Amino acid sequence: MQTLLGSGGQIAEELARELRRNFTDDIRLVSRTPRKVHDNDQVVSADLMNAEATDMAVAGSDIVYLTVGLPMYSRLWEQRFPTMMANTITACRKHSSRLVFFDNTYMYPRTSTPQTEDTAFDPVGRKATVRAQIATTLLDEIDAGTIDAVICRAPEFYGPRKTQSLTNTAVFDRVRQHKRPIVPVSAHTLRSLIWTPDASRAMALIGNTSDAYQQTWHLPIDPNRLTYQAMIDIASHTTGRKIPYTTVPRWAFTIGGLINPAAREAGELLPRYRQDNIFDSSKFTTRFPDFPVTTYREGILRLLDAQQHSAS
Repeated sequence: MQTLLGSGGQIAEELARELRRNFTDDIRLVSRTPRKVHDNDQVVSADLMNAEATDMAVAGSDIVYLTVGLPMYSRLWEQRFPTMMANTITACRKHSSRLVFFDNTYMYPRTSTPQTEDTAFDPVGRKATVRAQIATTLLDEIDAGTIDAVICRAPEFYGPRKTQSLTNTAVFDRVRQHKRPIVPVSAHTLRSLIWTPDASRAMALIGNTSDAYQQTWHLPIDPNRLTYQAMIDIASHTTGRKIPYTTVPRWAFTIGGLINPAAREAGELLPRYRQDNIFDSSKFTTRFPDFPVTTYREGILRLLDAQQHSAS
């Protein structure tokens, strides 16, 4: 049995499909309101804030994937993520289940220095502090040998269907809607983005590779990073229309945050857009050299092609 805790998002849905394609048809999907991806999926309704419910959701699992996502509100993250992690670790230890934790990069320094699996945490802001806390909690358990676990870390998302990120919402979704893209802070810094189906496929592979455990892995991205300007140029060439964009400076988000909670919460992330973002996934590509990684050009073309087909 392989169990997905937090099965409602795009990452988990793609993960379930990849597990079924290549690893197992014995899949359990867990969330407050779980939905089957395949007809024979087992679904369990559980609140991971509840230790007993988490224990019951994990029971009988060989591998557990913690893929929970929460709305971008700092207080909610502080209230929920540490408890969810603690409950999951306790349940996995009790049932001798391996744990695969899907993580992000918020705790990394806000610099242009390449980020590797050995990059020291330097959290700035409430959300970054929470992410550093829960990752450190799991790393401490790994170091102590109390759990068989692995951390799969990904940079900002872009991708199809329910994929959520600032780039998807402000840039690619608006291109698809024939609206002017909104570029946060700078159109000329290099961005590291991960195609969400690639993230899920890679996580399934790591979870089912015994010698990948007890360490951190950066999930694979196209190493030929692009700026937002270059991404929009690809979209312009693909659509055959010139796509103008608006660059929104950080101070505008600050003013917007006075009346819009979502803009206020996004403010913590904006310093990351002032300089190049270099997420290094060479450890993964060295270990798994045959894994196909979606290039930025391929991903952008797929996003626009999906929109064109849905409109036809």
